[in-house]
Amino acid sequence: NAALLGAGLMIISRCCSISQAERSLDLEVILTIAASFALGAALEKTGVAGYLATGIIDLSGGHPWLLLVLTYIAVSLLTEVITNNAAAILMLPIVLQLTEQSGLNAEPFVFAIMMAASASFATPLGYQTNLMVYGPGNYSFRDFLKAGLPMNLLIGAATIISIVCLFDI
Repeated sequence: NAALLGAGLMIISRCCSISQAERSLDLEVILTIAASFALGAALEKTGVAGYLATGIIDLSGGHPWLLLVLTYIAVSLLTEVITNNAAAILMLPIVLQLTEQSGLNAEPFVFAIMMAASASFATPLGYQTNLMVYGPGNYSFRDFLKAGLPMNLLIGAATIISIVCLFDI
């Protein structure tokens, strides 16, 4: 909302013209973001999301900290292919169901979703700004993997350690 309001004020105050604003829109970025929300909805409707939840529970073996780690990994992987917003929207109901079934506090798991969805560095698809610099910066997919994967691992480890310490999981 703030960005839209700011863009409108720039046009009204004549900081930029309507034609300049139209030229600055990147249709590829907009279409990719829209498609990611559709992909998130498709994953939920086809049952893939439920299958993922069951898999996470089975892999955790009843250990809350392992369930937390697997949740983080699942969101982190999803956010690299369907954008951070779609990954968070898809995983939140799954995680709420997981924590309810396991009798666990949902708050640390929601925090893990928030952090994993925001730590999207390994692909250009995961976050809008990654996509915005991908073409103009003449980056390759491999460039994102080389720089982003270590960053994802560092943020993931710091997040999991912080959550485990703060919430006594």
